[in-house]
Amino acid sequence: MPRKLLQRLLSWVDAAMATSAVSFITFWTKVERSYRRPSSRLSLLLRFSFYPLLALGALSWLGWDWKYNHALDSAEDAIFDRVVNWRPVQPKPSGRTVIVEIDDCSIEYYRSLGEGGWPWSRQRHADVLDKLDRAGVRSVGYDVMFIDPSTQDPIGDATLESMAEGGQGRFVFASSRRHSDFDRDATLRAAAAPGAFPLLTGAARPGPQIALVLPYGEAMTRYSGLSNVTRNEDGVLRDVHLRERLGDWAIPSLPQRIAAHANRRATSSFPSSVRVNWRKNARLPYLSAANLLEGKQVCQQASPRLPLLKDRVVLVGYTAAGVNDAKPTPVNPAMPGVEVLAEATEALVANSAIWMPPSWVKYVLAAVLVLLTAFAFWRGEPATDVDSVFVATNVALLLLAFSGLTFFGVFFDIFSSVGFVSLCFGLCRLYAGIQRGRAVGNGDYLDEFDPDRDRWLVIGRLRFVPNAALDRRAAARRRREYRRRLRRFLYAGSDAVMLEGVVERKSWLHDTLDDLMVLVWKGGDQTTARELARRDLDALHIHLNAHDDRLDDDGVVRVAVVAAEIDDGLDASDRGERLRLREVLGRALNTPQEWPLSACNTFTHVSPPPPGANPCPSS
Repeated sequence: MPRKLLQRLLSWVDAAMATSAVSFITFWTKVERSYRRPSSRLSLLLRFSFYPLLALGALSWLGWDWKYNHALDSAEDAIFDRVVNWRPVQPKPSGRTVIVEIDDCSIEYYRSLGEGGWPWSRQRHADVLDKLDRAGVRSVGYDVMFIDPSTQDPIGDATLESMAEGGQGRFVFASSRRHSDFDRDATLRAAAAPGAFPLLTGAARPGPQIALVLPYGEAMTRYSGLSNVTRNEDGVLRDVHLRERLGDWAIPSLPQRIAAHANRRATSSFPSSVRVNWRKNARLPYLSAANLLEGKQVCQQASPRLPLLKDRVVLVGYTAAGVNDAKPTPVNPAMPGVEVLAEATEALVANSAIWMPPSWVKYVLAAVLVLLTAFAFWRGEPATDVDSVFVATNVALLLLAFSGLTFFGVFFDIFSSVGFVSLCFGLCRLYAGIQRGRAVGNGDYLDEFDPDRDRWLVIGRLRFVPNAALDRRAAARRRREYRRRLRRFLYAGSDAVMLEGVVERKSWLHDTLDDLMVLVWKGGDQTTARELARRDLDALHIHLNAHDDRLDDDGVVRVAVVAAEIDDGLDASDRGERLRLREVLGRALNTPQEWPLSACNTFTHVSPPPPGANPCPSS
């Protein structure tokens, strides 16, 4: 008994689902037709001009974005952040750049000794420099602002100034760029700024006014560099700017001056910015300031041994909580400012910066790919195999980005271009789908066939027969070209409905059926239907041979035509309309009689024209 109840319940559920499915499909069909039929009428109006218009719109947007918005750059930045965090292997630091951090432990250590907390005395900063000098460092960047002389430690001030003077550029101190609103009241000129160099030959002196916050000492000012770090538009720091431009002059940054001294290069030889090869786990060597000063490990650090300092480039700065100026980077939402400057210095000293193509490359690439995409669809809808090729290309580019960034420090920032082109490709495929829907007689795109109104059908079977002299590859190319031109003719709008895809192109039956294409015309009487077929076939011949590369030169299109009245009411059998349509299609597929497609296809006539009459009047 329970089993019968279960079966009855399942039968009821199955019937309810079938009924609801029919109701939903009927409703959804109305929804689809509400927008598909208007789009089909629009496609008849635009025809193939849609694709040049789309290309023109896309190129216009690219030009506007390049000049004003830079949306492609923003999209590229987001992709870069993902790749740099997901890459399986991170580059190891060269070891040439070391960070001496004034951390919480260092501050607490000297506070516990009764020597005061933060800020440190100038003498202690001088002791840090002295320790580094004795260790044989190549260059030091001090990311601590010494704006005013100390009233409590004049000896420490004098020591710092003496070390800056004696170092001759070996010790570089931090300066800061004030907001440009303060420039008009500034007394300093760009040409006289610390380390300033001209960007153009014969740059005018003394240059524009510039407001800077400089160290107190004359030598410290002379050997100072900007420590300001400008973020990207979304607030994340990816590229470190190496100089501040003001008119025809540039004021170098702290990393730029350090690297110039360490590598014996002119500051003007470096680029305007550098994209750091950000590391999530493999950090630069760190050394606590207290450990440096005491010569032993009083503050715990990653390695029990102090890092080597001889011939190293050192950045000194604070990382203590509440003191450091943390910056969001792709790998750390709060990276200490001194580490950011050290990473930029490492990129310059070790030549480990990420190489990226110029920004304009992605715009040019997008423009070229959009033009190629629009041209491909304008010629005729490409084969569906193009979709898989497009996806495979994107996957290959993704793998290339991972491997390039992981192993070679190269990032091909073309993903936003490919994404933009994918959007255009999708719009082209969508529009081609509308054209195809109408061409194949889909009722969502045009009025459905009404046998009471259109009683006669003319079915034409078309196939392209290449010349026997063509080799196999040439014959396949000509057959593909024939199908492309035929689709373009039908997509542009005709009275025919195509029955394409009786078998898949890659099916073993495809060669057997000889690239079959079936076209159907309808009419209220036989003469009307046949006349519509004649006009379309005449126009098709012109279209297929309207190029210098004429199809007629390499083969012939053979046509078989069958006409029949549908549901004429004379047959008393119960075969029904559907079976009769199958019979007509079967006759069209099986008839051995064929004619070559020409400019005047008289085989479509009901009867031969009378003598002296024009068999093919102009359409």
